[in-house]
Amino acid sequence: MRFMCVGDSMTIGRAGDFTWRYRMWQHLEAAPDGPHELVGPRTGLYDAETGTASSSAYAAADFPPAARRHLAGWGEGWLHMAPLIADAVTAHRPDVLLVSLGLIDLGFYTDSEQTAENAAAFLTAARGANPHIRIVLLPVIPNVRAETDAPFAAECARFNELLAKATADLATPASPLLLASHPPAYDIHTATYDGTHPNPTGEHHLAAAFADAMHQAWGVGGPYTGTPGRRARETAASGTR
Repeated sequence: MRFMCVGDSMTIGRAGDFTWRYRMWQHLEAAPDGPHELVGPRTGLYDAETGTASSSAYAAADFPPAARRHLAGWGEGWLHMAPLIADAVTAHRPDVLLVSLGLIDLGFYTDSEQTAENAAAFLTAARGANPHIRIVLLPVIPNVRAETDAPFAAECARFNELLAKATADLATPASPLLLASHPPAYDIHTATYDGTHPNPTGEHHLAAAFADAMHQAWGVGGPYTGTPGRRARETAASGTR
């Protein structure tokens, strides 16, 4: 089964990150129903020095170049991915999209209603390229701005309501949609390095949200088995990241 991770800065990661995509690859490699594969048109991490997605400096040396493939971009949201997804699905033939988008849209580009419209356009385009594609959607997760900006927090909550409604209304037997749950233990003070972007602990939480949703709803993969001990060791080794 072929999976494409689609997202913004939390998904692409920056130089020196493991990324939740790496955690997902580890999970899928160990799943009993494989083989599984990560696909997509991009492989790089964001390089803060150049402002481009040109880095290959993943923290995990065992992350194979072929498994680094994705469709994610620093500063890119539903607005940017909707026009790209049909070509990406056609070219790379994913069976499942794992999508984490919305925060950057609401923070810089569109309000909740407009963001929901762009999400619907994305879903329509993906299905136009593959009428049988499965899609797992992650709601906008806790972030530091929402803690201090009440109007922004309200927009995040409203978009999550609209995303849940779209998931329920637009799901079909041929192309099921699945809304992953907020990671229950996701604390921005311990799961991120800056209040928004995941550190090693947060990466495990995000991968688990997708993995557990697919396992529970579709029987795909298995339950996520990333361990707190591993998370703690990697967080300590990576400092604040």
